[in-house]
Amino acid sequence: MAWLLSICFVVIFSLCNGSPTPLTRRPYNDGFLNNGNFEQAPKKENLNKTVIVGKYSLPGWEMKGLVEFVSGGPQPGGFYFAIPRGAHAARLGNEASISQKVEVKAGYVYSLTFGATRTCAQDEVLRISVPGQTTDISIQTLYSTDGGNTIALAFKAIAPIVRVTFHNPGIQEDPTCGPLLDAIAIKLMPPATYTRGNLVKNGGFETGPHTFKNFSTGVLLPPKKLDRISPLVGWIIESLKPVKYIDKKHFSVPSGLFAVELVAGRESAIAQIIRTVPKKFYTLTFTVGDAKNGCHGSMMVQAFAGKETLQVPYVSQGKGGFKTASFRFQAISARTRITFFSAYYHTKLDDYGHICGPVLDDVIVRPVF
Repeated sequence: MAWLLSICFVVIFSLCNGSPTPLTRRPYNDGFLNNGNFEQAPKKENLNKTVIVGKYSLPGWEMKGLVEFVSGGPQPGGFYFAIPRGAHAARLGNEASISQKVEVKAGYVYSLTFGATRTCAQDEVLRISVPGQTTDISIQTLYSTDGGNTIALAFKAIAPIVRVTFHNPGIQEDPTCGPLLDAIAIKLMPPATYTRGNLVKNGGFETGPHTFKNFSTGVLLPPKKLDRISPLVGWIIESLKPVKYIDKKHFSVPSGLFAVELVAGRESAIAQIIRTVPKKFYTLTFTVGDAKNGCHGSMMVQAFAGKETLQVPYVSQGKGGFKTASFRFQAISARTRITFFSAYYHTKLDDYGHICGPVLDDVIVRPVF
């Protein structure tokens, strides 16, 4: 009898001390946060119409301020909420926030991918905070008119448990006004590595943030001034505006599973600093095309390496397709910056509110022997 009581005590003690709190989960590799798609609804007694009542009433999340649990479709007051990644979303009112503790590996880099949609004001901002880093993302410019923007940020975990917070710092006349969050995922980012015969890391853009499987308008990668750690491993978003990370399931990609769309003309550029030998010659090869998303017109991708530059024209019908270009350059130092941007601004043929641009893929640098 004594041994049975001893076993029961061990089991009960383990359950009490080993299970995570409701706001913490085991370490993530790639997937939604706890109730990151907001499909677990608050209990009916914790809802006042759409307003969530109680700090811990939204499953998986801790709340502050006025947070609503909303469904997609027509809303009171003539609004319409598009929630493409699911049926429900959290709407952050004035100074409201939701947060969640996440178990991570300290010292590793993670990316957060989230769907955010402006609902009322022209100047809505979403503040994303993790220990050691706070980023304000303007969701004023819509890079897609069929479901809001999907955005990715990267951060370095400084502790084994981090609190991820989404906050609406704005104050509008209507206290409920604020951005919608309809999906939040996290991904452990591996270190940048080389492939045989290529001096460019992640030249095919195969290593990047989480992409949602059920719906995608591409993932916006903010410029370095907003996110000093790029969610596109090995690359620097070296522009005033974001670039877009696209996947083969929803777009035309020249090769592999992923590519980059340069969506904001000269304000949308990516770069990488590679190791070179001074005075040695190299060949830079890359592929340009269109994403088969209705983006049309005469496109131009400009590439820079050392003192050389190349303009690559591409006439898009918006139906997919690509071409490969290359040029030779001479290194002038032990480090050479290669840079790409789109020379023009583009929109979809049937939707002038949808900003788009040429696709870049398969960036390769090889020495000339």
